[in-house]
Amino acid sequence: MDGVKCNMDNNSSKNYLAKYYTWLQHNELDEELLRELTGIKEQLAPSIMEREIEARFYQELEFGTGGLRGIIGAGTNRMNIYTVRKATQGLVNCLKKKLEKKEPEQESGKQDGHYNSGEGEGKEKEKGEGVGEGVAIAYDSRHKSREFALEAALVLAQNGIKAYLFGELTATPILSFAVRELGAAAGIVVTASHNPPEYNGYKVYGDDGGQITDETAKIITGEIALVEDELAIPTMGEREALEVGLLQELGDELVDSYVEKLKGLSLNPKLVKEKGAAIKIIYSPLHGTGQKPVLRALGELGFQQVMVVPEQALPDGNFPTVAYPNPEEKEAFKLAIALGEKEGADVLLATDPDADRLGVAVKNHRDEYIILTGNQLGALFLEYILSQREEQGSLPANGVVIKTIVTSEIGRAVATAYGLETVDTLTGFKYIGEKIKEFYQQGNKTFIFGYEESYGYLIGDFVRDKDAVQACQLAAEMALYYHLKGMTLFEKLQDVFATYGFYQDELVSFTLKGKEGQERISEIMDSFRREGLAEVAGEKIKAMEDYLTGRIGQLQTSLPRANVIKFILEDESWFCIRPSGTEPKIKIYFSVKDNCQALAQVKLSALKAAVLELLTDVDT
Repeated sequence: MDGVKCNMDNNSSKNYLAKYYTWLQHNELDEELLRELTGIKEQLAPSIMEREIEARFYQELEFGTGGLRGIIGAGTNRMNIYTVRKATQGLVNCLKKKLEKKEPEQESGKQDGHYNSGEGEGKEKEKGEGVGEGVAIAYDSRHKSREFALEAALVLAQNGIKAYLFGELTATPILSFAVRELGAAAGIVVTASHNPPEYNGYKVYGDDGGQITDETAKIITGEIALVEDELAIPTMGEREALEVGLLQELGDELVDSYVEKLKGLSLNPKLVKEKGAAIKIIYSPLHGTGQKPVLRALGELGFQQVMVVPEQALPDGNFPTVAYPNPEEKEAFKLAIALGEKEGADVLLATDPDADRLGVAVKNHRDEYIILTGNQLGALFLEYILSQREEQGSLPANGVVIKTIVTSEIGRAVATAYGLETVDTLTGFKYIGEKIKEFYQQGNKTFIFGYEESYGYLIGDFVRDKDAVQACQLAAEMALYYHLKGMTLFEKLQDVFATYGFYQDELVSFTLKGKEGQERISEIMDSFRREGLAEVAGEKIKAMEDYLTGRIGQLQTSLPRANVIKFILEDESWFCIRPSGTEPKIKIYFSVKDNCQALAQVKLSALKAAVLELLTDVDT
């Protein structure tokens, strides 16, 4: 995970053994974790035992801009109640110091605007300025999510900070909304997004409802490092916390407010209300949190033919029907496609477990369901939003589209055609949220749409993170709109390509696990950075953008530093390489453009083959 490692003496080769025995001999260690650690000692051969102990204790689970994420289990490098307590105590200490400084006013968390970032509104003080407003906490359907969320709440309570804990599993975007609506000082979501079942995580949100970014993460990381013993962090009892008012359960009121905001995002509400029964929609929450808010949003807007994939409807941390609960994966759509074929559905929707990412499948010209890429769906969203707002006279002259540096340039082409600026950020929706906040504070730009190629989209900025519920509503409305014009979404996508150029994009990832994997990823990045490239696939390299050094050609970027390298070719094709911020992977992004779709595909294949040849020694 991106970020600075918590304090631990990794120079001592046997430090992990000392840590192991400290945990093993702790008098009040959680019984389940104790059994797990005892089993390592009693059931494994000595050499295997030491490797297992090293994997669990060689470092502390890193806290980066995405918070914590790791395998559930015993150890400092695992997700458990002790690592959650330590992270929360670090957050507490950070909030208390922030309150002591009495920081000046920030943007308001409450807005009434439609598609805006303060459009037509004055600036107000942010409600969540101090610890007194408390911290909102949500959790998804993963193993231990409720337990970890409660542990975080009870650490907060012990420190005199009120915890607003959702009473049931809740989608991540609703937590972002809740932080703003409550005027909370921060937010916590216990989730590992679309990682495999053995993972869980802990994400922190600022008082603007956005994920914390680099500077705040470093401050919290520093505070976590000062917490010496994760096994000795006190918590308040749940009953006591409730009795003294430091733990409050959140009900449906916030979800009701959120759904009302969603309705205001519809560009053609009358059309949906009158014609919503004209299309059939299949939806899958992939065993996660999406079913309740998505069905409410679609139903209350007017879509009458929405069917949920029955095998994937109920929350289940085992995710029994998929290898990965990731709507980017074709396998995740297998059951939705089967139901779609049976019912003759027009569009298939799937959200990841915490409902912040959306995948969409539509029928192609061969009447087969295909999964749209994140870039393709983003281009469709942009064309629909901008065309409708232009037609309705609600497209502001200072409107801005935000995308990440690894997202296709077709988004910029669409925005430019409608006279709008496109702003690039580093990979990660936290940076998009940060830009929205900046626009609001400066008051000179109006947020229109933000997205990233990894299936994250945001339309209404009453949420400051990617929001699959918003995206489901927009995808359904868009499918209905074009259906009534005699077009499928696939046909509309071809129309978009014909208008703006045939952009072809692809992502290739290599999984490299454990300590050795981290070292190999570092070697790969160092090699590209050190050796550079003059030519790839017959095209000269026009520019190398190194976001770790901040050098973009001859210029210095204003973006935060990140371990990302992007190569721009003379024909405007590009590829980008970076470590994943949430998984043990190295990712390579490819993008080309041509006036002919077939030629664009040929160019993409050649570029990919040439770059991957440089990585022939990577074990896939």
